[in-house]
Amino acid sequence: MIAPRTAVLNQSRLSSVACMSISDLRVVSLIPSATEIVAALGLAERLVGRSHECDYPPQVQDLPICTAANLDPKGQSRDIHDRVTELLQSALGIYRLDLAQLEQLQPTHIVTQAQCEVCAVSLTEVEQALEQMTQREIQVISLQPSLLAHIWQDMERVAIALQCDSQPIIHQLQARIAQCQEKIPRETHQPTVACIEWTDPLMIAGNWVPELVTLAGGIPCLGTVGEHSSWLTWEQLLTANPDIIVCMPCGFDLPQTAEATHTLAQHPQWPQLKAVQNHQVYLTDGNQYFNRPGPRLVDSMELLAEIFHPHSLMPRYAGHGWQRWN
Repeated sequence: MIAPRTAVLNQSRLSSVACMSISDLRVVSLIPSATEIVAALGLAERLVGRSHECDYPPQVQDLPICTAANLDPKGQSRDIHDRVTELLQSALGIYRLDLAQLEQLQPTHIVTQAQCEVCAVSLTEVEQALEQMTQREIQVISLQPSLLAHIWQDMERVAIALQCDSQPIIHQLQARIAQCQEKIPRETHQPTVACIEWTDPLMIAGNWVPELVTLAGGIPCLGTVGEHSSWLTWEQLLTANPDIIVCMPCGFDLPQTAEATHTLAQHPQWPQLKAVQNHQVYLTDGNQYFNRPGPRLVDSMELLAEIFHPHSLMPRYAGHGWQRWN
């Protein structure tokens, strides 16, 4: 049975939505991971709108954009953190919905999230927008994953709402995890790993990331499976002193991660870390992989496995998904 982690709005008005054919579906996704889920289910052609951050698979970039950010996402990590903090404390919010665009698109379904106010438009904002729309027969699917198992549940939930079968793709993704694990030599040393989700201030990755580290043959430091990412002090990082540090700042691509890590490395305690001394610091494209709780979390696990076990796995993601920091 699927856990009740999803909110569906306008229940009394869903009769016509529930009985429509797949060809009548008009789906708007307001978060990149949901866009990837819909596409993985074979329904990319049913997408009619997206968030300003949805960019995968590439063809969705041609879709109308239904959201915008109320802050400049560029700059140093500390500056971005301060802007986000200021917006969270205000009544403005980090993102805004284009209500006129939504009205024009006439969606039958909207897929959004209730996981993180910093990641995308909140469920509350979607609810408020629907109250203003003349078209009310819209089913809202709100995702709130914190574990890998929740990703499978979310895929099933979206599939049920969109009248398709999620099991083939879920089984395929789970088979890839098993195949990757078979290549990991169990008799070798398992490295301790710290996954940095933000560099200034320091934040350790939580939710599904520690789980991915374990599946990839590592031992996660500091982050807790199924719990939100948490702030981290330099003393905590030095005490853990991991074998490997993986930098995956939320929303950052590989060049941005490299720039953020360069700034991080200016901290006087950076050279004291074992991972730094042993050249075991890695940069990743967190935006495309770890930060998106969708099908490509399996890619993220494979990416980690080839970092942890370079002699056992081919470097399929090297150069575009990750690189060694030097």
